[in-house]
Amino acid sequence: MSEAPDTVAAVRRFNRFYTRAIGVLERGYLGGPYTLAENRVMYEISHGEMVTPSAIAAALDLDAGYLSRMMSKLERDGMLERRRSNSDGRSVTLRLTPRGQAYFADLNAKTIERVHELIGGLSAPDKARLAGALDTAQSLMQPRTDKPPIVLRAHQTGDMGWVTERHGVFYGVTYGWAPKIEAVTARICADFLDNFDPEMERCWIAERGGERVGSVFIVKDAEPGVARLRLLMVEAAARGEKLGRRLVDECIGFAREKGYREIVLWTHEVLTAARAIYAATGFELEKTWVHDDFGKPEVSETWRLRL
Repeated sequence: MSEAPDTVAAVRRFNRFYTRAIGVLERGYLGGPYTLAENRVMYEISHGEMVTPSAIAAALDLDAGYLSRMMSKLERDGMLERRRSNSDGRSVTLRLTPRGQAYFADLNAKTIERVHELIGGLSAPDKARLAGALDTAQSLMQPRTDKPPIVLRAHQTGDMGWVTERHGVFYGVTYGWAPKIEAVTARICADFLDNFDPEMERCWIAERGGERVGSVFIVKDAEPGVARLRLLMVEAAARGEKLGRRLVDECIGFAREKGYREIVLWTHEVLTAARAIYAATGFELEKTWVHDDFGKPEVSETWRLRL
């Protein structure tokens, strides 16, 4: 509890900085005729399908009367229109008019431009650090009850590029392994796609609300009867929810179902969270060695699980 006042002060300090930086305190957001709240209502309408007033009120935690006054103003200005449902005359859906769509497209471009102005002076590694810090802040401050469940799915088009990019960013920023780690990951992903055996191999992508938050692969090893676990990763926004253990358990269950006798994996001594998962699920450290494939010496490890 002794740290709580410092944390509160830090959050308030950042709020004061950021509300000024993005123009929240301006009479009209980004020089336009509407407040931030009114623009946010248009954002929700623009990005949804069959949007209802009650859905917007719930998404933004707005008082129904306050929302109704905003919608009436936007409707008078020709920015949005309400439509009665053909199947239920009591139900109303909202959509932006052509005028509203043009206004919102211009606002969206200005918003992106302002963010570019804020971060334009940062280096690529600093931009990656900033993105990770923001993801972490959102994860820590968002009530867990508000988070959609994390689902696991098979890989789809585009996932290998995401896996490569996130490994390059995370391990590059955190451990200084860029750009070598990105090249290694890209080769692993390319080999997986080129040689994928859907009967004996699998990639799981973890998603929350359509956003990818983790991955793991199980592939055939060169040694017959042995599976290899690869590319376990959990984004900062999903840490603390035992997703890493869940992904490893999926690999173990799949390997047992397919008749593999062992699972082997390659990791590094510095990856303490992953190593704790491997130990907890029955893997045993088999071999260690030092390499500099990532640009500096690292202690590599082989772990093995006998099924």
